[in-house]
Amino acid sequence: MSAEPTSSEPSGPSGRRPAPDPPRPTPPAGATPGALVRWSIDVINSHDAASLRQAYAPDIRVRFPMRTVRSADELVAWWASVFTAVPDLTMTIEGMAEQGEGRSGEVFLRWRLTGHHTGGDWEGIAPSGARLDLDGMDHVVVEDGHVAGNFVVFDQMQFARQIGLLPADGSRLDVGLKTAFNALARRRARR
Repeated sequence: MSAEPTSSEPSGPSGRRPAPDPPRPTPPAGATPGALVRWSIDVINSHDAASLRQAYAPDIRVRFPMRTVRSADELVAWWASVFTAVPDLTMTIEGMAEQGEGRSGEVFLRWRLTGHHTGGDWEGIAPSGARLDLDGMDHVVVEDGHVAGNFVVFDQMQFARQIGLLPADGSRLDVGLKTAFNALARRRARR
């Protein structure tokens, strides 16, 4: 699997990002599944939730770690809420593999999401002000030029620690919680 650069990746020795080219208003005509996914990531980085609808089948099903979304309208609303919660959100493609022919197939994507949780609520969690740096993977199913399904995986514990919902790994509070949990587990096992 090779890294697929996007316009959001740093370039040059300075590490500065080039001014992003605005994504096309519509997905590229006759796009392969991989090209459609790359276009979608560019649109995500422009925070244009409404334009994403063009890439989605009306009855798209996306399974996120915290819930399942079951329509294009619901998914566009989900992205709009994420862009509000993380106003500087950036997704970078770290690796991609594609299979299929023509306008149908599957894409396996490894990504990195960065930004700050300073806007609105995200999945019921009030803005924490925390910096996010998450790794994740998607398994995207494309049928006849539209994303029909996606299975999204990312480390929720990493997310929870970054926003302060869980204590930092190895902190006194973390050690105390694990000690208490282990004592409770041993007590239950003796019953």
